[in-house]
Amino acid sequence: MSKYPQAQNPLLLRYHRLMDAFAKSDDERDFYLDKVEGFIVYVDLDKGEKELADLDKEISVHNKRYALLPKMTFYETKKFMEGFINEKVYDIDTKEKLLDIIQSREARDNFLEFIYDHHTELEKWQQYYVERSRIRIIEWLRLQEILFVFEEDLDLNKNMMEKLKRYLFDVKVSKDIAAVREALYVKAKTYYSNEALNPRPKRGRPPKQVAKVEIEPQVTVDMYTMVPSCCRTFLYLPDITNAASITFSAKFDTEAQLLASLRGSSRIKVDTKLQALSERLESLRHLSTRLTTPADSSSLASQGVKHLKQVTPEATVSAHQPENKKSSISEVVKDLLPSRKKSADPAKKKGETKTVTQIRKPHRKG
Repeated sequence: MSKYPQAQNPLLLRYHRLMDAFAKSDDERDFYLDKVEGFIVYVDLDKGEKELADLDKEISVHNKRYALLPKMTFYETKKFMEGFINEKVYDIDTKEKLLDIIQSREARDNFLEFIYDHHTELEKWQQYYVERSRIRIIEWLRLQEILFVFEEDLDLNKNMMEKLKRYLFDVKVSKDIAAVREALYVKAKTYYSNEALNPRPKRGRPPKQVAKVEIEPQVTVDMYTMVPSCCRTFLYLPDITNAASITFSAKFDTEAQLLASLRGSSRIKVDTKLQALSERLESLRHLSTRLTTPADSSSLASQGVKHLKQVTPEATVSAHQPENKKSSISEVVKDLLPSRKKSADPAKKKGETKTVTQIRKPHRKG
C-alpha cells in the first residue's frame, strides 16, 4: 500500500451502502472495497467483455488495494434468523412457527414473508438486523486493518464533509479541517474497541418516552479522485438513507420489490372442508350424467311421440275452447309421469267430528 497515496484522515464510509452490498454479495455477485479511497466496486456481469476483462486485470494486479466483501453463507443467514427468534420473539406460538419455517426449504424468504405479515415483529426484526449487520461489517473492516468512520455517525455539516472528501490526500489544510481530522481519528478508535462489537445497554433510569422524530440524515456528494478509468463504470453508488429499505431477501434487491411481491401473491387460503365439498358435488354431477344414458333418453322420447300421435284432433280443438281448461299437452305429460299412489283408507285423512259434552258450571249460592 506504500505506492498508493495515503489518506490524511480515516476513510469516510457509508454504513448503509456497505450493509446493502453485504446483503447482496453472493455466488453470482462480487463487491470490492477500495482501501485507498473507500469506494465500492460492483462486478456487473451485464457489462461488455472488454470492460469486465479490464476490471479483472486491475483487481488481480492491485489485489492489495481491493478487498472482496464476504459472501452471506447459509450458516450465517440461519444464525441471523435463529438469533432473532431466541432473543427478540417472546410469543411462544410465534416462536414455534418461525422455528419451523427456518427448517424448511427457502427459509430466508418464507421467514421474511411471515415477519412482514406480523407488524409487531417487523419493527423488532429491522432493528435487530441493523445491529447485527453493523457488528458484522465492523468485524470485517477490522480484519482488513482499515482505519474508517461511518459517515452516518458523524455530526458534521454538509460543507465540512465535502471539504474532508475533497482534501483527503492533502497534507496542508486549513485549521478547521485539521481540527476535524483529529476528531475523526478519535472517533475511528471507538470502532476498534470491545464496545463496538459488544454494545452495552445504557444504565440508569430510562428516559421519558417522547414521540420519536425521524430525521433523515444529510447525504453528501460522492467525491473520488483516485478511481482508475476501468473501474468508473463499475462504481456502486446507491443513495440509501434508511436501513429499512435494505432487505434480507435473496430474491429481491429492495424492500419495495419485496412488498410488491407480497401484495401480488394470492394469500387466500382455501378451506379444506369447502374444497372437499366441491369435489363431492363434482363427482355427483358425473354420476348423474352417467345414469342418464342415451338409450334411456331415446326410449323416453319415443314414448312421448307415441302419446302425441294418440291424441285426437277433437282434443286439440277442445284445447282452444275456453270451456275446457285442461290442455292436451298436460294430459300427455300426466300419462308420461308415474301416477301417485292413492291411500288405501281415504276416510282416515278426513277428520271425524267428535261430540263434546258441555261442562256445566256449578251455581254459586247467594
